[in-house]
Amino acid sequence: MDSSKWISKKIALLGSHAVGKTSLISQFVEQKFPESYLTTIGLKVDKKSVEVDDYTVDMVIWDIAGQDNLAQIPHYYINGCSGIIYVIDITRPSTFEDLGAKIEMIKGMAKDAEIIVTANKKDLLSAEELEATLANIEPRPQFATSAKFGENVEELFHSLAENMIKSHESQGA
Repeated sequence: MDSSKWISKKIALLGSHAVGKTSLISQFVEQKFPESYLTTIGLKVDKKSVEVDDYTVDMVIWDIAGQDNLAQIPHYYINGCSGIIYVIDITRPSTFEDLGAKIEMIKGMAKDAEIIVTANKKDLLSAEELEATLANIEPRPQFATSAKFGENVEELFHSLAENMIKSHESQGA
């Protein structure tokens, strides 16, 4: 595809510790799942370009250490974000308690950012358990992913890129 437009967008992954933020990024950027768990200290930055329509989107992805209290995240980690993926662990209800309030807080921190919620670790539940759990989460996550097997990971990031392009175009940029 011959892209005529290029944009660079800052993305942040947020959520509690051990929900799979780093694993989602590793699967998206490197197509591999880390076999051992290493907690993220502070932040790690990766980059990957995706093609969407006639755009090349350079996604600068900030992997922010897990926080249950979003107010503890340094504001400069979120400043300038065009997209945020909020990750929950579908097997740990504590990671999606007060999800609506957390999303509202993120909207206050990153007013112009596109926000997508994903329920990670779908591979640990049966299809019936997954659907029953998702039905009881408000707001309902837009994606259910498995970082381990790569299920819906490309789609998650690609959807975010599409949303950011729409926002970019609507701002007349």
